[in-house]
Amino acid sequence: MHALEFLADKSPFPNVPIVAMYGAERYFRPEVLRRIPGASGEDAELSLTRITGEAAELKSVMIDLRTVSMFGDRRVLLIEDADPFVSENRAALEKYVAAPARGSLLILDVRAWKKTERLYKLVEQHGLNIECGELKGAELIRWMQQIAKQEYGKTLDRDNAAMITALAGDGLSMLRQEIAKLAALAGDAAVISREDVIAAVGGWRTETTWVMLDALRDGRPGKALENLQKLFRAGESPAKILGGVVFSFRKFAEATELARQGEKLSVALERAGVFSNAIGPSEQYLKRLGFERASRILSLLMEADSEIKGGSRTDPQLLLERLFVRLAGEVVVNDR
Repeated sequence: MHALEFLADKSPFPNVPIVAMYGAERYFRPEVLRRIPGASGEDAELSLTRITGEAAELKSVMIDLRTVSMFGDRRVLLIEDADPFVSENRAALEKYVAAPARGSLLILDVRAWKKTERLYKLVEQHGLNIECGELKGAELIRWMQQIAKQEYGKTLDRDNAAMITALAGDGLSMLRQEIAKLAALAGDAAVISREDVIAAVGGWRTETTWVMLDALRDGRPGKALENLQKLFRAGESPAKILGGVVFSFRKFAEATELARQGEKLSVALERAGVFSNAIGPSEQYLKRLGFERASRILSLLMEADSEIKGGSRTDPQLLLERLFVRLAGEVVVNDR
């Protein structure tokens, strides 16, 4: 099961002899341990033994697991970064899991954990496999909304959650900190607003990003490129800048497809998630581009993403400048 499912389960922790926590997302590890009796908090002072995979020796581990606790509590042995220990002792672990010691819990913290291997299947049969995998897309957005609502009593809509990830990345620890900051900024308000996100996430870089994107949409490429240079001089990474561009302009691509299917353009923009105060300028932007060019927005974004992530040897700054020119459209208004 995924860690989210395990953490949401309110039933008592099952009496199992082994737990494997696996996957790339470190955020979930302490959360999972907090739900396991004796693995964290005051109880852990008497019951928990922590060792690293490089330092763990099979003989010592087996002795610890088969030694009855003098305090009568369940013995918990956590092997952190256990991949090397598992690789060296796979056969012995398979044998142990099939006939484990009573009164002990072995917790393996690993990154690689293949479902096709016998050890995984034995743990699934006798214990718990808990996937601490990264959250992406809609699953990540739902998690952010749950944190905002359950921990702070705030409503965080899908667009604003997506905006936070575009500005702050998708690391769960960082996102949780940003949500806490936004909840405090919102004060008595029940909703975390776009203005809160812009003010709190990324500081002046966020403001510069939105000025840049609005200028690009409104046919002022010179202004957009000027702000792009500011972000580069401040040390902003090309990938993060592109994330902001994708966040805004993929909505125009979605609206274009909806319009192609017969939806009124203003309605299509609203359905695609464009903020209400930006629908008018966005509609003008797409009409200026024309359907043929607007239909290529998504492919342009995907091409730039691939090139900036290593698909091209061209300077990422030049790649972004080229993308801006392509997205700006033909008609240039007062470029100040």
